[in-house]
Amino acid sequence: MNHYLMNTEFPMSLRRSFGLVAAVALALALTGCGSSSSDSGDDTSKKDDKKSETRVFAADNGKITIPADPQRVVATGYAVPVMIEADAPLVGISSWQRGEPMMNKEDLATYKKLPKIAGEQAAETNYEAVAEADPDLIVIGVPAPVLGDIDVKRLESIAPVVAIGPTVPSAWRELAQKQADAAGSLKQFDAVQKDYEAKAEKLAKKYKDALSPYKVGHVGSYGDVAKGTFQREFSGSWGTNIAEDIGAKYYGKVKESGPGSRSVSEYPSIEELPDSLGEADVITYSVKADGSVPESVKYVMDSKLWKNLPAVKAGKTFPIRYTEAATYGQAMQTLDAIDTSFAPLLDQ
Repeated sequence: MNHYLMNTEFPMSLRRSFGLVAAVALALALTGCGSSSSDSGDDTSKKDDKKSETRVFAADNGKITIPADPQRVVATGYAVPVMIEADAPLVGISSWQRGEPMMNKEDLATYKKLPKIAGEQAAETNYEAVAEADPDLIVIGVPAPVLGDIDVKRLESIAPVVAIGPTVPSAWRELAQKQADAAGSLKQFDAVQKDYEAKAEKLAKKYKDALSPYKVGHVGSYGDVAKGTFQREFSGSWGTNIAEDIGAKYYGKVKESGPGSRSVSEYPSIEELPDSLGEADVITYSVKADGSVPESVKYVMDSKLWKNLPAVKAGKTFPIRYTEAATYGQAMQTLDAIDTSFAPLLDQ
């Protein structure tokens, strides 16, 4: 621009005046255009870059490259209540009826309105519905043996798939953390975890003296009445792990350990009840969310062998609701239920 003006035939005074005005005008124009273009471009670029960022995530199905900040997540199985509670960006979930009684009103409302892309069983996955949900991440929360019921390759053609399924019942803590992490939703997850741990610590102090002298046993709800068996749960099982957070000491161990929950629970015949729970000072047992006793547990409690157990004779049997809690929010309800149930111990 300056080179052009210096070679015209205008008088010197005009050249200087015109050159100054032109230079100022050009500078203002460039400044204005540059600011607008730069701001708009940077914002769009940053958003696009953020969406395109990836990371490698260690899952049950290997090390998977997933979005660093997922925007559209599909969740199945145990991942469903975790993702809802962590406020993940869900666009589709599997049915999870077993967890409905443990959801608060807000989470239950979210659960009901989300599109269902699978049924209660892994084999009931609707691949067309998953594709229509247009996810950028799929989180499968089923046990490893059940993963064979799912066409993972077909799901991988839709979006990255991470399988994060349960192992032993007490591992729901680590499981839930990994699921929330995969969805980029740790902030809300961490907040609920902190609340749970604070509540558990408070109750542990409350019941420290009341529980410390006792050996505790637990009757679970998965016995088979038709086969004449009951479920005895040990440390780390569904009915025991949250009570352990406040100081309950469940004694004994599985005679013949198996995979998953079989390593922390067993299914003796009803005739073995005295041998299984005869040493217990206190017995806890699983009940439904409404407090009613499941048929499998009632079968045990109706037995004469049950009535002769030392803990039963001493009046130290306590029901526990929400024993299948698999998120920190749900486990808060379990803590409340345990607190209510164990209250009589404080007077003994």
